[in-house]
Amino acid sequence: MARQTGLLKIKGTLDNVTFYQSKDGHMAKMKTSLDGDRIKNDPTFARTRENGSEFGSIATSGKLFRDSLRNITANAADKKLITRVTQLMSKIKNLDLTSIRGARNVGVGIGNTTAKALLKGFEFNSNALLASMLYKPYTLVPATGVITIAGLVPATDVVFPAGATHMSLTGGYANLNFATGVVDFKMTNVLNLAVNAPSTAVTLTPTAVPAGTGTKIYLLKIEFFQLVNGVQYSLKNGSYNALRIIDVQ
Repeated sequence: MARQTGLLKIKGTLDNVTFYQSKDGHMAKMKTSLDGDRIKNDPTFARTRENGSEFGSIATSGKLFRDSLRNITANAADKKLITRVTQLMSKIKNLDLTSIRGARNVGVGIGNTTAKALLKGFEFNSNALLASMLYKPYTLVPATGVITIAGLVPATDVVFPAGATHMSLTGGYANLNFATGVVDFKMTNVLNLAVNAPSTAVTLTPTAVPAGTGTKIYLLKIEFFQLVNGVQYSLKNGSYNALRIIDVQ
């Protein structure tokens, strides 16, 4: 696949090259005459079938991951989240060191400590990183998912985008089993503070400890708002909001 350059952009097929427009711009790719049945049965395409099977598993795990956390990611995710999650799941799949080629999957790979390290620190909005917004250290109690921040002073400990008058902090605690697809996700209370609020002891407590077995994922989110006539409006449709996986166990 190649990107078209120049002033004239072509759409359609020319000499076995298909020109089209995608969200990434004007692209071009070669047409293929391969028959689907041949790909499914010809030994020559064994690697292709194995790669396809593993990619299907990656896509399923990525969708499970995104859908499970949708309640907290809805207004704190960039436009390339699907692509970035797919890339992350692919790396985790590669850490499955026991399954045969073509059957490697995220459910096994996530058991690797390196996989958990890859997942930890994942930012859902690459345009607004939590570390660039929140300078005050936070503490997590893994057993309960409670997040605390001692003496948070918004004006000095948080970088407010231009026009923002308020901020909210929210946490999340998920128990996600990539092997079975079973998920339990609990959100914390939401703490809303004005930019000029005094020093505040922040405590974010999940509504309950998630049930089940799987990978424990802990998240912290910061949102920004603008107060207009007594109503807080999300700043620029959430593009400044940050959401990070702060721990994985």
